[in-house]
Amino acid sequence: MNQDNNNMVNNHTNSNPESIDLIDVIVQLWKDKLTVIAFTVFAILLAVIYLFVAKEKWTSTAIITQPDAAQIATYNNALNVIYGNAAPNINDLQQRVVTRFSSSLSALSESLDNLEKPEKLTIEPSVKGQPLPLQVSYVGDSPKNAQTQIAKYIQQVDEQIGEELGVDLTDNIKLQISTLEDSLKTQETVAQEQKELRIKQISEALKFANEAKVSSPQLQQTSDVTQDTMVLLGSEALSSMIKNEATRPLVFSPAYYQTKQTLLDIQNLKIEPKTIHAYRYVMKPTLPIRRDSPKRGLTLVLAALLGGMIGAGVVLGRNAIRNYKPQA
Repeated sequence: MNQDNNNMVNNHTNSNPESIDLIDVIVQLWKDKLTVIAFTVFAILLAVIYLFVAKEKWTSTAIITQPDAAQIATYNNALNVIYGNAAPNINDLQQRVVTRFSSSLSALSESLDNLEKPEKLTIEPSVKGQPLPLQVSYVGDSPKNAQTQIAKYIQQVDEQIGEELGVDLTDNIKLQISTLEDSLKTQETVAQEQKELRIKQISEALKFANEAKVSSPQLQQTSDVTQDTMVLLGSEALSSMIKNEATRPLVFSPAYYQTKQTLLDIQNLKIEPKTIHAYRYVMKPTLPIRRDSPKRGLTLVLAALLGGMIGAGVVLGRNAIRNYKPQA
């Protein structure tokens, strides 16, 4: 009875076209192993050719953050001279400068990506959720090229920011000089008007003194003289006062001299854009030791697997066609 059951199972298996005999598959592949090996070797050869032809990609990375106070000292000092207490503090200035640097670096990245032969320069936060420090990466065709190019682009943007800040300072200096010169002219005009008014007041007092025939001083304490009692100084004293006021230099308030000192300080400012730096290295550009692509080991393994699979498919397909018997 057991033998009858086995025969039934074998007959059922043989009659089922969907069934796959793994042992039979292995036997077929072993018999035609040279075909499978040939496809595998061919695929590996193609992979080797690809590895020789394919362009290598190496990534150099640098980490940057906001500049030190000394790196923007020239810019900070100039702003302090121009705006005094209204100038931004050093911390705000550092943040503004590195933000401007990051924006310019991102703009450069976009322009490189739009070249006929695109270059990959990426800028992203080094620590997730924090704006600084920034991680800058560049993909080159060799380790040295990647390291050199990323350093070159960072320096290029830094020089650009320095030039832009220098231009900004020059414009601010011109504007502030114009403002201070206008302020000085206004104060000089006011001082001149005050002088003329003083001479006019003394002249009026002299006129009344002549009419009253008061030639000598009638007061014991000249410190108590007012506009109404000036006539009591006498015509002789008043005449001398007019001559003295006419030749006397203009009298200015302390604010006038402070304004003039500020103007001289600003006029003597010398802007050196090359002394302004918009970033500081946390980590200088690295010299990569592992290429991004192509991966030699992985490429060869995948080629071998793919070649073997294609070879096995060819062997099994060819045998299936040979053994195919159309149903009656």
